[in-house]
Amino acid sequence: MIEAGYQKHTLDFLFPAGTSRGVLHTKDSWFLIIRDWDDNGRSGIGECSIIPGLSPDPVDEIPGKLERVCSELEQGESIEELELEGFPAIRFAVETALADLEKGGRRILHDSDFTSGNRGIPINGLIWMGQKEEMLQRVSDKIEDGYKVLKLKVGAIDPDQEMDIIRYIRSAFSINDLEIRLDANGAWEAEEAREILNMLSEFDIHSIEQPIKAGQWEHMAELCETSPIPIALDEELIGIEDSATQQMLLKQTRPAYIILKPSLLGGTSASRSWIEMAEKLGIGWWVTSALESNVGLNAIAQWTATLETEMPQGLGTGQLFSNNIPSPLAIRNGVLYYDTEGNWDTGMIINRN
Repeated sequence: MIEAGYQKHTLDFLFPAGTSRGVLHTKDSWFLIIRDWDDNGRSGIGECSIIPGLSPDPVDEIPGKLERVCSELEQGESIEELELEGFPAIRFAVETALADLEKGGRRILHDSDFTSGNRGIPINGLIWMGQKEEMLQRVSDKIEDGYKVLKLKVGAIDPDQEMDIIRYIRSAFSINDLEIRLDANGAWEAEEAREILNMLSEFDIHSIEQPIKAGQWEHMAELCETSPIPIALDEELIGIEDSATQQMLLKQTRPAYIILKPSLLGGTSASRSWIEMAEKLGIGWWVTSALESNVGLNAIAQWTATLETEMPQGLGTGQLFSNNIPSPLAIRNGVLYYDTEGNWDTGMIINRN
């Protein structure tokens, strides 16, 4: 007998997390738990992770939708029968919970050298927006922690101060020693973006994510063609579930990269479809977590490991919260590992459900 339920968990940031859309102090997730009482009550867990102002899922409808999803799962309906269009975060939670349950409820969704502890995933160190002194300290901390790739959130403070920060980093570390990625989260208008991209070009920047707001395909196409810095699409992908429209977007804009966030795109299967389309057009990609707890991060990391890419990924967000779910995930020298000696502590999820 299958039993499904869910519970809400509010994650608390260790520090105010600044983006061009505002500052985050907390973030809500809902954990979906599917139990199989015919198999000693083993359970699969998935996470529905929501970022206000970014996630397509209508937040006020999530509890009601999860109630219906749980009822339909208990009646034996498959993920394809759940009518999850417009609810990519819930789809990701269902996909993860079912995969976890099928593999024995051990939080091992994909067997690989990563889950055996024999191989890690290189990741970028994320530098959140803040005052200049704060950002410089965070840069210093990440470099001391062994990161070879830094991703800086830009677009919220004075551009000259941001230039000073990047100039400082590049004066201390050459392109051979440190890769710099930028993420603007759609902070600039098109003309402003052109000017800033030209100014940034002297610093050997690897790429910049979403320099202008999503939905401006013509402006984005022009920027992708003329920018001296490779452009990656991030928010631009969110909410586009139709494959024909997805292909149209990629063909028209021709970015250097796309950023895949399974929680925002409808799970790993939907993300893989984006990868296949991008690769046919010669477009690069990498995977990024989207402020999930360790439950969602674990699912994304394990899937990413099966893709066998050498590019550093954006999977370093598990250390942001004071009340995260204890897990075997660990970061050493800018590399994410699954520590086989570590343990999951999901009792706070399962026992309360």
